[in-house]
Amino acid sequence: MADDHDDEGHWFSLPGLLPPIIAAGLFAAFWRALPTVADGGSIRHVTQWVPGMGVDLSFVIDGLSLTFALLITGIGTLVMLYSARYMAGHPQHDRFSLYLTAFMLSMLGVVLADNLIALFVFWELTTITSFLLIGFSHASGTSRRAALQALLVTGAGGLAMLAGVIVIGQVAGTYELSEIRAMGGVLRDSPAYLAIFVLIVLGAFTKSAQLPFHFWLPNAMAAPTPVSAFLHSATMVKGGVYLLARMHPSLAGTDVWLWTLTIFGGVTAVFASVVALRQTDLKQTLAYTTLMALGTLVLFLAAPGGYAITAAVTFLVIHSLYKAALFLMIGCVDHRTGTRDAALLGGLWRKMPLTALAAALAGMSMAGIPPFLGFIGKELLYKGGLESTASVVFVILATLLASALMFAVGAIVALKPFWGRAENLSERNSAKGEAPWQMLVGPLLLGGLGLYFGLFPHWLQDNSITPTVAALLGDPAQAKELHLWAGVNTALYLSGVTFLLGIILYLWHLRLRAGLTRIDDASFSFDRGWDAFLVGITRCAGWLTDRLQTGDLRQYMLVVFGTILAGLLLVIGRTGLNVQIPPLPDLHMKQYFVVILMIAGTGLAVMTRSRIAAIGGLGVVGIGVALIFIIYSAPDVAITQLMVETLVVVLFGVAALRLPVLPSREQEGARWGHAALAIAVGTTVSLILLTVTNGTLDLRLTDYFAAESYPTAFGRNIVNVILVDFRAFDTFGEISVVVVAALSAVALLRQGGKHAKSQSRTEEDRT
Repeated sequence: MADDHDDEGHWFSLPGLLPPIIAAGLFAAFWRALPTVADGGSIRHVTQWVPGMGVDLSFVIDGLSLTFALLITGIGTLVMLYSARYMAGHPQHDRFSLYLTAFMLSMLGVVLADNLIALFVFWELTTITSFLLIGFSHASGTSRRAALQALLVTGAGGLAMLAGVIVIGQVAGTYELSEIRAMGGVLRDSPAYLAIFVLIVLGAFTKSAQLPFHFWLPNAMAAPTPVSAFLHSATMVKGGVYLLARMHPSLAGTDVWLWTLTIFGGVTAVFASVVALRQTDLKQTLAYTTLMALGTLVLFLAAPGGYAITAAVTFLVIHSLYKAALFLMIGCVDHRTGTRDAALLGGLWRKMPLTALAAALAGMSMAGIPPFLGFIGKELLYKGGLESTASVVFVILATLLASALMFAVGAIVALKPFWGRAENLSERNSAKGEAPWQMLVGPLLLGGLGLYFGLFPHWLQDNSITPTVAALLGDPAQAKELHLWAGVNTALYLSGVTFLLGIILYLWHLRLRAGLTRIDDASFSFDRGWDAFLVGITRCAGWLTDRLQTGDLRQYMLVVFGTILAGLLLVIGRTGLNVQIPPLPDLHMKQYFVVILMIAGTGLAVMTRSRIAAIGGLGVVGIGVALIFIIYSAPDVAITQLMVETLVVVLFGVAALRLPVLPSREQEGARWGHAALAIAVGTTVSLILLTVTNGTLDLRLTDYFAAESYPTAFGRNIVNVILVDFRAFDTFGEISVVVVAALSAVALLRQGGKHAKSQSRTEEDRT
């Protein structure tokens, strides 16, 4: 059954028209940059963002970013026009349009950003907006699960990428990608290269769903069909590929780059192609073919050669065109028949001839049949594999198997529903006729472009492929020519083997599907493994919460101060802190009196079992601190300290009268253990402070406040000026915390009073 909206309501509305207009306007703006980029130039715009940290909001349009931008906005225009009709009449159409437009703008930010920090911000915006789109049908548990899974997997990868970005900034001294590329091999020559590589690759692999992070992408099919078409063809899942391509000049050329991308990309491509063959849901089938395409792109980004990079860039364009067309086509079929199940579909060409044409065009490009652009791309893939500096056998074999399986899958998705017979005739769904024109124009145009660029590839070569290869390799001469007929060569022989093997796989696909289903049911599932992982985390969190969140404030304080003590001792042990106690000056009787007073207050707080007496003892300690301020000529601070201590004692005394009586659960050993911990923490902190103050202090900040207090903030009391002017936001935050704490205390006291009254009434009833 269709899980998307197929309401026939009116589409001509602001939520329906505004998104495609925005996308088309952006496409036109980027189109104007084509001549500049095709001539080898670039366009860069910089706006100061966080100048104190050297972070600018900079954007660049070069071959790589322009190719992505045109795909995002061009396909985005067609997808949003499609969505206007597809979602017409949906009660949440406004929300859907907002999410989809924000998703497009976020992806544009990723591909245009020339600053790594800005790129990360837009990267995370794609994660958030994709979460909202995948979980759009929020009433469905399947949609919520898929959205959360995508958010957690890609979000975790984003955090790893952020760590890599920070390390890159420390090594290169800048976050500007253009400056980093100009430095040549500064990252490759750095001792931190391996850490940078691992962190960046984790971000790219999770976003572009490489094994073993692939499982979230097929589940994302819970999103409405327009979202799937946009997400799989030109946006989020290509983000990881874009990141690897953008970092190619700075990170590629090492063995770890070559073999990691080759192995993971090749295995992902073959694995996804095999799993795609066992699917009956057409959207799920296409989802796994997206994994195949992403794996292929990663595989060929591993190599530094001109053929490999040209093949990767060309296949990027090919895949975007046919994948968007096929997803939109499946949406039309689902919209008119009510199903996406390949076993229930057949003979639809009579009722849906235009949809059948769009499917045939896109399917043949996907299968790599001449004269489509897909054939040119497949030949380039084979040529790139033959020049691979990794294992040529592995690369060629992975490309051959994936391409043959894609031939078979292309026939299943694009030809069988229209020209074949339904496997289950008793449940065969008949079409209601063609989908509306708003839904047909996208697949027809995109499928037609695959044919046009196959027949006339030179425009694509000059305006997209060559500038993009130049952005990756730094030399436009490295880009290889796109030819529909390149003569009889090894790549042509491999194409023939691909067609033969693909036909055999298609003819046997029902038997293979049954066998693959049995194997899948009996084997390990990454998706089920993810569920088990989440269950394990939940149980671990529950166990840890039971151990830590006991409701006993004394235990909380014990853990906090025990952790502080352990951390301080660890730092002292690692740094070898040389504790230096300065000579103490001669003390007068008043100083000794204050010390004795504070020791007495501390002893009372430790020994007593009364709340009132304990807070009184702490108040005595506070008064002793105030006396120290008075002795050393700080009367304003002393007055503040006295007021605070007096208020605390009085307010606690009032509150204690309303607190419920708690039974004493503390043993004498525990009390003395707490006292020992307090002494240890106090002694350690005191020794550290004595050592620090015995050295040379950096007084630049002190001198600044002293010099700027009056002319800048018009105040002579430096402490007050710091609190209310220089650090006003800190003070505001502290006041907010105090207010929240006070309100919470009032609520607790009222609840305690109600509980006490309830207990007294219960006692009266019993008597």
